[in-house]
Amino acid sequence: MSTTKGNKDVIRPVSGVSSGRAAVSVVDPDDYAVDGNLVEYETMVRRQLELIGEDPDREGLLKTPSRVAKAQMWLTRGYSQTAADVIGDALFAEDHENMVMVRDIEMYSMCEHHMLPFFGKVHIAYIPNGKIVGLSKLPRVVEVFARRLQVQERLGEQIADALEEVLQPKGVGVVIEAVHLCMMMRGVEKQSSRTITSSMRGLFRDDAKTRSEFLRLAHAPTQY
Repeated sequence: MSTTKGNKDVIRPVSGVSSGRAAVSVVDPDDYAVDGNLVEYETMVRRQLELIGEDPDREGLLKTPSRVAKAQMWLTRGYSQTAADVIGDALFAEDHENMVMVRDIEMYSMCEHHMLPFFGKVHIAYIPNGKIVGLSKLPRVVEVFARRLQVQERLGEQIADALEEVLQPKGVGVVIEAVHLCMMMRGVEKQSSRTITSSMRGLFRDDAKTRSEFLRLAHAPTQY
């Protein structure tokens, strides 16, 4: 499957992926083939190395432009995916009417302001309205939106909106806790700060008891 940005084919996975909804299968980040103008991306990276005072022809950097290009396409692969794609047919009729929650979902993304990583955990809960979703699909929905250039506030809203659209539940709640390297490595250089955002829909927004239960469970100590 080729991925097109503008008029340029940039990269495609060469194994483990077929056309249609299966296009979101897990692919090794190094198992990518170059399409057309990805060479232009590599040229840009080479020029970046020169601009910071490096020698792109020294041994350790010879393959860096290619590696960076492939890494960037892997880290932003969410642009070619949708929540409906990753959920597929994993929706099941069920009369369960109480909260379903998956917490501590690992999340890695890149901020759109400095293209530096931010990472942390996502807690998701929903109240079914006649159907439930396979539990593994919730982390996959997180990946769809996290693997794009993001701000944390929008990321939570996109996850909540997507689940509301696909599941049509009585309510959805999303809490994200993350640290941002743009705050830790540059600027204010604060190492211990965390950013917490929440996105509520339906009963999670309108019913104080439901919202309180969700937040209590999301922030409770992890026990196994």
